[in-house]
Amino acid sequence: YSNFIDSLRVYVRGGTGGMGYPNLGGEGGRGGDVWFVAREKTTLKSIKEKYPHKRFIAGTGANSSVKALKGEKGKDREVHVPLGISVLDDEGKQIGELNAAGEKFLAARGGLGGSLATNFLPCKGQRRTVHLDLKLIADVGLVGFPNAGKSSLLSKISHAKPEIANYAFTTIQPELGKIMYADYKQISVADLPGLIEGAHANKGMGHKFLKHVERTKQLLLVVDISGFQLSIKTQFRTAFETILLLTKELELYKEELVTKPALLAINKMDLPCAKDNLDELMTQLEKPQDFLHLLEEEMIPANTLEFREVIPISTYTGEGIEELKACLRKSIDEQAEQANEEYRKKKLLLLQTSQ
Repeated sequence: YSNFIDSLRVYVRGGTGGMGYPNLGGEGGRGGDVWFVAREKTTLKSIKEKYPHKRFIAGTGANSSVKALKGEKGKDREVHVPLGISVLDDEGKQIGELNAAGEKFLAARGGLGGSLATNFLPCKGQRRTVHLDLKLIADVGLVGFPNAGKSSLLSKISHAKPEIANYAFTTIQPELGKIMYADYKQISVADLPGLIEGAHANKGMGHKFLKHVERTKQLLLVVDISGFQLSIKTQFRTAFETILLLTKELELYKEELVTKPALLAINKMDLPCAKDNLDELMTQLEKPQDFLHLLEEEMIPANTLEFREVIPISTYTGEGIEELKACLRKSIDEQAEQANEEYRKKKLLLLQTSQ
């Protein structure tokens, strides 16, 4: 995770208010506020580099004087943060989030200026330590065990150039790519660090990976048709077992993840015996309940994922890549249309009840 930061702890303090003027009943200006403002092309890494002390303090309110009985408010401090930020307090409780460019969050309020109510003495601004937690926002999140071919797939379908090699953890930081279609439609795809068994309990990349899945609209599971084995010390898993294990990890981390629309890409179809393995896998996926007895009880998810499409692909030969891109487009468009329909119904219902 050397070049990528998805969590940052910062100190924020609102400005102190200005002094009041007891003789003439003058009020000091309020202290400035600290605001987080969502901006595109901003990263937590750039904030850390620009402000190594990670302290953000707003301006002090102006004192009341004979010339200006009402002191001016202190200068606000704006901190530009990336889109997809959750703001957490020191106890880990979420106190705000910023998802769209221009959205603002009041991180620390300025103190009141001195007035009759405060015996003309100013109040200090709010001060606290907060955590900026980044969750990538993408249309599609690639989910799979290490070496399933997610990075290769991302480089095939988009303009992203992730590092690709034949060892387990090639992806150690989230990678974003965009699929460009002929009609200029774009779909963003996030290749996320490979899961391993026990990721829900923060093993391996654990929560660093899983939290990014929360913000994706859809899931694309990428599975090696020949199965998966992390190392000689771990058990070999067939493609069917891999799918169930991935489902189990998502479910244990957060049940709602399993309700997201999902597609399945069966990779490495260029390998020998891939066709036979695919036939066996399709039989198992049609009636998963009939094959659950093959697995240990703790591996079985409460709900199996319903895949909108199952697409056999090979990132080596390019087989199925265009079909996969078309399926992703269709699935995203259908989801958007469904959301629009629900929004229209909601508006209609509000209109009817108000009348």
